[in-house]
Amino acid sequence: MFKNTIFITLALTFAVVVMGAYVRLTDAGLGCPDWPGCYGRITPKHAAQDIAKTVAEQGGPHGPVSMQKAWNEMAHRYLAGMLGLLILAIAIMAWAWRERLAQTPLLATGLVVLVIFQAVLGMWTVTLLLKPVIVTLHLLGGMATLALMAWLALRQMQLVPPDSQRARGLRPWAMLGLLLLVAQIALGGWVSTNYAALACIDLPTCHGEWMPRMDFRHGFQLVRELGMTAAGERLSYDALTAIHWTHRVGALVLTIYLAALLIAAGRVMGMRRYALAAGGLLAVQIALGIANILTGLNLTVAVAHNACAALLLVALVVLNFALSLQPRR
Repeated sequence: MFKNTIFITLALTFAVVVMGAYVRLTDAGLGCPDWPGCYGRITPKHAAQDIAKTVAEQGGPHGPVSMQKAWNEMAHRYLAGMLGLLILAIAIMAWAWRERLAQTPLLATGLVVLVIFQAVLGMWTVTLLLKPVIVTLHLLGGMATLALMAWLALRQMQLVPPDSQRARGLRPWAMLGLLLLVAQIALGGWVSTNYAALACIDLPTCHGEWMPRMDFRHGFQLVRELGMTAAGERLSYDALTAIHWTHRVGALVLTIYLAALLIAAGRVMGMRRYALAAGGLLAVQIALGIANILTGLNLTVAVAHNACAALLLVALVVLNFALSLQPRR
C-alpha cells in the first residue's frame, strides 16, 4: 500500500506540474482572483455571475478572467489539493510503519512541509498578482516536490547498484549536472513568468545578432511587479531580451555538460540505460525549445517543453540515485 501510494502520488505530482505550466501559458493564473476558492465559491460554476460581471467590466473574455480560465485555475488547485492529501497520507504511513519499512520517515515529512509552503506560494501567486519571483518560486517548488517524490519512489525499488568503481567518481559530477538543470529550469521559469519567451524570434541569433542590446539590471531584478521595474516603470524590451538570451546561453552550457556527463555514465556498467533515457529526454527538450521559437510559442509545444523539463529532472534524479547505491560485496 505504501509503495503503490507513492507511485500514484509521483504520477499526480507530474500532472500538477504540467497543469501548472498549462495554467501559466493560458494566462489563467488570475482566472479566479482569490484563494483558495473562486470568488469565495467552491467551483467556477457556482461563481458564474461574478465571473460574468468581471468579464463585462474588462471588456470581454480576453482579459485575465473568463469562465475557461477560471476552470483551468481551479482544476490546478483541485489536483494540488489531492496531491497534498496523498503526501500527508504517505507521511503518516511512513511514521506508523517506520520499523516495518526500515526507512526513515524524514523525507516524507519534509515533503509535507514543502507542500504547505507550495500552498502558501500558490496563494501569494494570486494575491500578489503574478509577481514574477513568486511564480518562479512556485514553479521551483513544484519541481522540487517532483524530484523528492521520485527519490522516495526509487527507495521502494530494488535497483541493481553499478558494479564499476568509476561510479563513485561520477557522483559529484552527476550532482552538479542536477544543480545546473535546476538553475536552467529557474531561468526557464523566469522567462515564462516575465512573458519573455518570444523576446527573440530568430535562431540561432537574437534580433540578427549574437549579442543584442540587453538590460540585465532590470531584467533580473527579483523584487518587482509583473512587467514593471522596481521603480514602477514599464519593463523594457531590452530587459526581456536579456532574460531570454540568458536562458538560451544556459541551455547551451547545460547541453554540453550533460552530454559529457551522460557519455561518461553510459560507460559505467549498470548505468547505460539511465544515461540513454536522460540523453533521449535532453535531445527532445532541445528540439522542443527550438520548436517554441519556430511555432511562435504554440501552446502544445510550450506545455510539452515544460513537461519534458520535469521528466529530464526525474531522469537526473534517477541517475544520481543509481550512482549513490553501494556496490554489492
